[in-house]
Amino acid sequence: MKVQNISDIDGFFKVVDACSGKVELVTGEGDRLNLKSKLSQYVSMANIFSNGEIPELEIIAYEKEDIDRLVSFMING
Repeated sequence: MKVQNISDIDGFFKVVDACSGKVELVTGEGDRLNLKSKLSQYVSMANIFSNGEIPELEIIAYEKEDIDRLVSFMING
């Protein structure tokens, strides 16, 4: 799923941490980073955005309840 305009980065990573299954970030090169890893979270924050907002990224969640949780965050904040 593509997500856009994430301004609450801490909230986004709290939702990712609450997911029960694997959640991955797909990089522009097609690599997949495990977003449940704190190291990957720090690397993605440093590389993907520099102005306090993530404009767009592609993430993959494998569990339906995790997808629902992420979609709810994107809709409701």
